[in-house]
Amino acid sequence: MRKPKLRELKFAIEALIKGPYTSKFPKTPPVVPEHFRGVPTYVPDDCVGCGACGQVCPAGAITIVDEYREDKKRMVRRIERNWGNCIMCSQCFVYCITKKGIVLDKDFDKSTTDTADFIDTQDKELLFCEHCGSPVTTVDHVRWCTDKLGELAYANQTFMVARHKALNLATDTAPRSAERPLDRGDFMRVLCPNCRASYILSDEWGES
Repeated sequence: MRKPKLRELKFAIEALIKGPYTSKFPKTPPVVPEHFRGVPTYVPDDCVGCGACGQVCPAGAITIVDEYREDKKRMVRRIERNWGNCIMCSQCFVYCITKKGIVLDKDFDKSTTDTADFIDTQDKELLFCEHCGSPVTTVDHVRWCTDKLGELAYANQTFMVARHKALNLATDTAPRSAERPLDRGDFMRVLCPNCRASYILSDEWGES
């Protein structure tokens, strides 16, 4: 019984000389490891609005909805992130296609008295199908894909038309009647995957 008592006395003397073992947080910021998995932080300028983060989020903290905005008088892709529901799994960071749209913040102290502080939103401009009018993806997403593919982007007609518009080589969209079926005159248009497939079937096999 004497040895444990001496050990406790040793620890008490060391604590008096060296000071407490606990940190002085929050007065003194803690030293965070290099690969610390912290709070995901959204970077608006590097996000293309592809929606990958919302698809892989297991907590449902990221919702992506294409909706009509009355203040902007047009339909946009609205990305809403609720960091109060975030479980810090970093899946959104891992699967971000640009590797820049979401970064891991080393600041883990995100306490607040207002839950609205945990929510941030961003609107992205959409690219629409010229036949059915349904949204294809965001304009930033198409621009990122064409930049990534380079000259290979010209193998995709939707990318090619979008690229020409970005270069001011195709400023206007040729009018067409929504009642007219797809034909070869619609080959070089922005089409959604469903309309593109319908065009190919009708052109190659005579099926609608």
